Amino acid sequence: MDQEIEDIQTQPEVQDEILLAALKLFSEKGYFNASLIDIKETAGLNTIGMLYQHFANKQMIAAQLYANILDNLSVSIDDIRRTNEKSSEQLRGIVDLLFRLTDDAPDVMRFLLILNVNEFLPEAKPLHESAAFKKIINIIEVGIKEGEIRSINPQLGYAEFFGIIDNTLRLVLTGFLERKADFYQSQAWLAAWNTIAKK
Repeated sequence: MDQEIEDIQTQPEVQDEILLAALKLFSEKGYFNASLIDIKETAGLNTIGMLYQHFANKQMIAAQLYANILDNLSVSIDDIRRTNEKSSEQLRGIVDLLFRLTDDAPDVMRFLLILNVNEFLPEAKPLHESAAFKKIINIIEVGIKEGEIRSINPQLGYAEFFGIIDNTLRLVLTGFLERKADFYQSQAWLAAWNTIAKK
């Protein structure tokens, strides 16, 4: 009986360890170069069977990671929207979040921005179709209506604004830009905001 209770209590912890190990390996080696054996060893599991108790295959691990990251991002964007009134403030909050994640959780950002998720999760929605990024387009739409953002197609505004942010973060994550993301944040924000701000 005690063993059953212990097993139940540790199941979510083991699943989290598997996901963290996979995130690290996918980020460092790429999805296709990370094996289930690598994930098992990095997670500190005794047997591959322990991994299979939680996930049927590597693709299921990747799908769960992608869903978790996008869900957390969506919740964070909701928090930013609740605590900031203007579209410019909301966009600035999202940029702050993305730059902070790049410095503090680079594996998460590599998974989102560097890995081509479509190659190993062909059924997954592209990043720009996720709930999190639809919320960003909504922020841009509101900014247009309220006169903060110039009259532009909201999807094009998103592409112009986040093209600068995404490219800056990718260059940091790949080492092309040598300093931490925080160093480039103000410059990237000004460049991105100037592409859509109503003059």
